[in-house]
Amino acid sequence: MRDYLALIDSQTLGLPGMRCRDITPIFSDPEAFAALLEDLCHGLDPKSFELVVGIEALGFILATAVALRTGKGLVPIRKAGKLPVRTDRLELPEVRGQKRTLELRSGAIPSGTPVLVVDDWIRSGAQMLGAIQLVEGQGGVVAGVLALNIDERESTQPLLAHYRCHTLFRNGKPLALSGSAR
Repeated sequence: MRDYLALIDSQTLGLPGMRCRDITPIFSDPEAFAALLEDLCHGLDPKSFELVVGIEALGFILATAVALRTGKGLVPIRKAGKLPVRTDRLELPEVRGQKRTLELRSGAIPSGTPVLVVDDWIRSGAQMLGAIQLVEGQGGVVAGVLALNIDERESTQPLLAHYRCHTLFRNGKPLALSGSAR
């Protein structure tokens, strides 16, 4: 694992009773960001996907970098009301009992297109599973999921069981790089 780990702020407070990690300091250090991107892309087969789908907001940053590095196009999944065109929408429950709506531009993913879906940190899996539902609803085929971290809990088991997941952390703890799905 690289020196970029020291840049992650692990003392950030999120929802009451939840500690979060802020990865944004990595983005301001070009060497750290490049090392992170190298580790994230390690073991990915760019021939297995044609598009990279990024989930708002930090997922956009990682997805853009992965798309550029692998020579693929980028498709964003946005929060409600951000796209000025017709969209496919999906409402998701949030931790606090509120709802969040994700939107994907209608027709953004041609049927049968293999995609890599990217987000920054997967806690409950609800946002990633919602994004996958939008992608598959347009006929896209999820070739893989990429995130810095995937928490292993009951709610993320469907994600881990059904999709090829690439990550550098499980439950906030760094994994050793092995060259395969982690």
